Amino acid sequence: MTRHPLQRVASPSRSLSALVHLLGMASFMASFSYLRLFPQKLHLGFGGHFKFLTIIGLGLALVTFAVGLLADLTLSPSLFRIKNVLSVCSAPLAVLISTLYWGICAINKNLVVPPDMAIPVLSDVGFHAMPAIMLTLDLMLLSPPWTVRGYGAMTISTTIAFLYWGWVELCFSKNGWYPYPIFDILNTWQRVLLFTFSAVLMTGSTMALKWVYGKINGIEKFKEDALHPLKDE
Repeated sequence: MTRHPLQRVASPSRSLSALVHLLGMASFMASFSYLRLFPQKLHLGFGGHFKFLTIIGLGLALVTFAVGLLADLTLSPSLFRIKNVLSVCSAPLAVLISTLYWGICAINKNLVVPPDMAIPVLSDVGFHAMPAIMLTLDLMLLSPPWTVRGYGAMTISTTIAFLYWGWVELCFSKNGWYPYPIFDILNTWQRVLLFTFSAVLMTGSTMALKWVYGKINGIEKFKEDALHPLKDE
């Protein structure tokens, strides 16, 4: 299959593209294995592991790369397009999760990880950095340019942010506790601000990824779109 003219590396393909997707899947599956081998109390109850935005992002990253690997093995243009659509959600979400997690940890790690739930550094990186790293690598080298613009990115980000808030509140109504300690110290309006900020940050992540794509691949229009995301065509 001939690659998109603005795409760095041939994908789907049974060589480098398949290797990247296989390595990413191995990392993501290792993180899921950690959850099975070292169960934590907060992961029990309604919602299971998927009460955590980190695990939702990890699962979406795994699905994205699984579809990408299937596209590589079958050289299917349809599966390749599905992978790229999934990437528009999964890559900015992974960058958002990494940014929020490491940023909050720099202030006070106990806001996102209770003291009795501390995990080893390597596993921490697997959960909170590898999805962003691998999905960004896939976007920059193995994907055609995104066509999503500012308003589209904002709609996707806002929808994800407030759907997750609704999911968190549903889990709280069933379990009586929140997955992240920070939710216990915020009132309703502060949560509105947190999730609004998260939506804005995820929109910014989308535009930043688009700008870097343009920078790496020499596409001035994409750099301009990212710097002026709300400008009309």
